[in-house]
Amino acid sequence: MNNVSSIHDCFGCGVCAAACSKKCIRIAWNKQGFYEPVVHLDDCIDCGICLKVCSFNNETLHETYSPKSYEAWSNDENIRHTASSGGVGFELARICMKGGAQTVVVKYVPNKKCAEHYVAVDEKSLMTSMGSKYIQSYTVDALRQIDFKHKVFFSGTPCQVASLRRWIRMRKAEDRFILVDFFCHGVPSALAWKNYLAIHESETGKLHRVSWRDKDTAWHDSWAMLLQGEKGTVHVRRSEGDLFYSIFLGGWCMNPACRKQCKFKYDKSSADIRIGDLWGNKYKSDTEGVSALVAFTKKGQELISTLQRCTVIPSTFDVVAQGQMKENAKGAWLSPLVMWQLSRQKKLSLKEWKMYNRMEFYAHIPLLLLRKILQMIKR
Repeated sequence: MNNVSSIHDCFGCGVCAAACSKKCIRIAWNKQGFYEPVVHLDDCIDCGICLKVCSFNNETLHETYSPKSYEAWSNDENIRHTASSGGVGFELARICMKGGAQTVVVKYVPNKKCAEHYVAVDEKSLMTSMGSKYIQSYTVDALRQIDFKHKVFFSGTPCQVASLRRWIRMRKAEDRFILVDFFCHGVPSALAWKNYLAIHESETGKLHRVSWRDKDTAWHDSWAMLLQGEKGTVHVRRSEGDLFYSIFLGGWCMNPACRKQCKFKYDKSSADIRIGDLWGNKYKSDTEGVSALVAFTKKGQELISTLQRCTVIPSTFDVVAQGQMKENAKGAWLSPLVMWQLSRQKKLSLKEWKMYNRMEFYAHIPLLLLRKILQMIKR
């Protein structure tokens, strides 16, 4: 069959489902808690469009434009504080919205316990998109609302943007789109995320707000989880041993495609603009947040030049991308065991997670000793 029915453990970007004229593809959770396509073969006409737009199935589309890099932040103190870094992503979307562009961004939906792309209709609804969401987002409904004859702003992961670029190029609508991605670590399993929420639900009750990068303790210590519910609030920083960041940064439940087949690390992008946190030495004392900002296309550069509500400082890519990943995330050694338990719908307790973390630590000791011995022999 000339369709994506044979593709599994992919990026789960959802563009194949949105691009299918027969709507015979849906995006659903697989057993490991990641989105992947499911094809209703009886309705498929073998047009192959789903395979052509798939960034998992094809090479990345790169532009020949020489990238230009910037250090930047919003001059609006409220925006800068609410954002995960410098608030430039919000300012870019706001400019495009005011210019009449259909604005497609991401929000967290507490009652569904997931992130979704949506079309922001005004500045108030755009505010809902602020802040990082370190989980996989569902794109299909929002993508199907896109008007290809209209100007469009789209922000998403590099793989979502890469597939969308392929689709809009097929539709000859590329000149009407602004595509923004970000320096991406990868996405964890929805099963792990829901397990994390279940551990805290006795304290929070039904959730009505989640923030992944709360800046109450300043930007450099903003790796924190804020869970607000009807019963109470949980606020735990990574430095205090927050479980979600142990799962996420420890590679416990990472999408296999992110670990093995990501094509978009560091300076590889199909977007017009890439954003992120500007880590590194230059702003190590900054408490408010600074955005890394890279224009990969002339169109992206032109949009950046209109950021009048921001401080924008020309820089080099090495400075802007300092601290960003150059290689794909690695998985924890015991990750297969944990994923097997989660896929069986087992809810792991906090005590069990801590036990696995200790086991992972001790499992690395022989390897560390071997490396030391080899270094001594080499010397």
